[in-house]
Amino acid sequence: MISCKNTAEPRLETAENEMITTASSAMVPLAWVSRRVEKAKSRLNNSDAGKVVWNAMEAHGGLKNWYENGALAFRFNYQPLDGTPRDSYQVINTWSNKAKHTSIADSTAHYGWTGEKAWIQAKDSTAFAYDTRFWALTPYYFLAQPFVLDGEGVNLELLPEITFKDKNQDVVKVTFDQGTGDAPDDYYILYFDSKTHILSVIRYIVSYPAYFKEGEHMPEKFMELIGENKVAGISFPTNYKTYWLTEANKPGEYITQIEVSDLTFKKELPEDYFEVPAEARIIDEL
Repeated sequence: MISCKNTAEPRLETAENEMITTASSAMVPLAWVSRRVEKAKSRLNNSDAGKVVWNAMEAHGGLKNWYENGALAFRFNYQPLDGTPRDSYQVINTWSNKAKHTSIADSTAHYGWTGEKAWIQAKDSTAFAYDTRFWALTPYYFLAQPFVLDGEGVNLELLPEITFKDKNQDVVKVTFDQGTGDAPDDYYILYFDSKTHILSVIRYIVSYPAYFKEGEHMPEKFMELIGENKVAGISFPTNYKTYWLTEANKPGEYITQIEVSDLTFKKELPEDYFEVPAEARIIDEL
């Protein structure tokens, strides 16, 4: 999945190119939100694929509401049937893509992404037996769909409509410009219910360079979104079920169960919340 990706335009920049300061690392000035939303609306409504995504943003609670709520906090309990479980409470800044994770098993163990650096703070290597740089923003890029598709570097293609569970689905393929995050060759294929515009399925590949040679990737996965939890006007799934994709583009072998809980938005955080703690170590570049 996409790690340490930032698909947004430069942050907190006024029309006069002056930088705005904010007292909390969770919030952004309303003027910035208004500009960002209007720019996204204009760009997305210039194409058929973009219109599908914009309608989905509206159905999920609205891009303006998304950015005005503050930082997103949630527990993401990832349980593969064959592999390493990953269970952390994480706080993500929705406008700068900074992240901080706390282990559910050990509240003193943390890792994160500052927007420029990946870091980890743990007693030993057993606290997080997986690639924390890769995982810093991966759960967020599942949970925050379709809102994370509003920035620069995102390419949208409308594919033929399909039927999933007896409901018509609008289908959009998402690719990324080179230089967008650690794994720009990743892609999504998203199914949106044609009537409700709510996201139903995320198909995706993993092409993370630390795992795969250039041009190679993991076989495509099929992730079904289940349930609904509405928090501060934003609609989220409560669970995901992931399968290997078959040659017929259908869900095949069931491989992972994910539960999302403790969802909330945080309007107040310490200004240095997402910075590297003094006791942490920096994770080397790819």
